[in-house]
Amino acid sequence: MMRLAHSEYLYLLFIIPVMVLIFLWLRNWKKKKLSLYSEKALLPHLLGDASRHKATFRFILLMIATLLLIIGIVNPQIGTKMEKVKRKGIDLVICLDVSQSMLAQDFKPNRLEKSKRAISRLIDQLQGDRIGLIVFAGKAYVQLPITSDYGAAKLFLSTITTDIVPTQGTDIGDAIELSMQSFGDSTFKHNAIVIITDGEDHEGNGAQTALEAREKGIFVHTIGMGTEEGAPIPVMSNGRIVSYKQDHSGQTVISKLSDESLYTIAQNGKGKYIKASNNDDGLELILQEVENMEQNEFESNMFTSYADQFQIFLMLSFVILVLEIFITNRKSKWLRKLNPFSHE
Repeated sequence: MMRLAHSEYLYLLFIIPVMVLIFLWLRNWKKKKLSLYSEKALLPHLLGDASRHKATFRFILLMIATLLLIIGIVNPQIGTKMEKVKRKGIDLVICLDVSQSMLAQDFKPNRLEKSKRAISRLIDQLQGDRIGLIVFAGKAYVQLPITSDYGAAKLFLSTITTDIVPTQGTDIGDAIELSMQSFGDSTFKHNAIVIITDGEDHEGNGAQTALEAREKGIFVHTIGMGTEEGAPIPVMSNGRIVSYKQDHSGQTVISKLSDESLYTIAQNGKGKYIKASNNDDGLELILQEVENMEQNEFESNMFTSYADQFQIFLMLSFVILVLEIFITNRKSKWLRKLNPFSHE
């Protein structure tokens, strides 16, 4: 098992493309300046022993050293000791709507991104609970089986887009059904489902499936992402909005929050319905409900000891930097001997 001790410093990697652009700009600038003083064919003779290729090679070494230095700062760690740890908590499955309507921008930056950020903050607050992720549109799929690995949960969460489910629509019932199948505890006393959606249950079976979950002892909570006024549904291409979804008559489709269906699903599932807003995503209230549930004790395998690996990367970076210092920008003697214009 590997983890990054200081992943917040990964943004330093942006230094590398910036330095590459500066290097290319400077090389082009020097080339233009030299062309003002001499014909292109005569430049190699005027420059003498200067080697453009060595300068490029030194720059590549500098970039490799910088990359290794940044990796050293981030400090990759390898798990060295795994132990069985007893935990108390519940099994929580979050079902996230990834239909096209979740791209509506009545929540900033859009409903889906706001939901993902809220889930990420929820994961940060979990203590001992296990979490699973299910994505759904016209059909539901398991994105992440129930796990106590919060790092993996956040990684899988970050990959979720509206393109992840090929069938469009919103089948909340299928998401609840798949959630019930995901729970390993046959007693279902320690299980909860959170549905995050704009509430447009196209199949209309969410309320009935929530009743079935309630009969098994599973709590079903719902969070409504969207406003009653609604917003148009963007049509995206290469990450940009190119148009908005239209109906058969050519009118722009406005996606609105469906309060009533989500309230009914939560009521049937003995849970709570929270209407989110731009200022409050509602997951704090859901977390309070989860904390009040009866908790289950279970064992999980966890790495309890990690070994730092930053020394390796810092040492390699240092060696490359020293090597770069001793490489000059002049041509090697044996290359000069191959030059018929050399006066040596």
